[in-house]
Amino acid sequence: MGHKVEKLKPAEKTSSLPVLVSAQAVTKIYRSRHGDSVEALAPTTLDIHEGEFLSLIGPSGCGKSTLLRILSGLEPLTGGTLTWRDGPPTAGSDVGFVFQEPVLLPWLSILDNVRFPLDVFRASRAEANERARAMLALVGLGAFEKSLPKELSGGMRQRAAIARALVYSPRIVLMDEPFGALDLLTRDRMNDELLRIKAETGSTIVFVTHSIEEAAYLSDRVAVMSARPGRISAIHHLDLGPQRSEAIKDDPRFYQWLSTLRKELR
Repeated sequence: MGHKVEKLKPAEKTSSLPVLVSAQAVTKIYRSRHGDSVEALAPTTLDIHEGEFLSLIGPSGCGKSTLLRILSGLEPLTGGTLTWRDGPPTAGSDVGFVFQEPVLLPWLSILDNVRFPLDVFRASRAEANERARAMLALVGLGAFEKSLPKELSGGMRQRAAIARALVYSPRIVLMDEPFGALDLLTRDRMNDELLRIKAETGSTIVFVTHSIEEAAYLSDRVAVMSARPGRISAIHHLDLGPQRSEAIKDDPRFYQWLSTLRKELR
């Protein structure tokens, strides 16, 4: 069964921010060619608000990535509904996706990689280059547009992947453990970079991570998922303020949230 998409009523809000997309009792069952079935996602209900940073945490195999792929349209849902406020997203242009690995084309320059989605949709070359260069400047890679991916560090390649995801101004950006393969120091720097980019673009971000500390540091809200078949077991609004820096990690509230999220995962 594919996506069931309905028009969301304008007054239907659960916070001060409007709901961008609402997942209602969404399920996913995978079936093998032998007829066996695996329930990857139990009925899951979640509202995602425009302009928020929402993290999904939970044990391995709980369906975090599956939910992300359903939201992106890469995976059809088995049951339930997805309701988008302004109608269903256009495939490949309304949803930005950042994977754990940058997935850059090795034979293309960084500029060409970032511009690639616009080329697919036949934007004019001048307009596409202008937009791609603006995104490279946003992520701090303006001086590396002619470089090949192999000439950049892991963190820089991931920044290029973020620039590519933002290049067509998507309605929502989905990030599946984008910093999981980076060393701890680079990961911390990328977290700060992502907060800066989020502040400058106002993007709606849904972020999958195994790191409780990363989720608490980055997020307006954190949704906790149970073990497979996954479902949302708790949602927390983190009262840590919109301006985050390393100093927040010394705040007693931050440690309280880490403790709460750890208990939820247990």
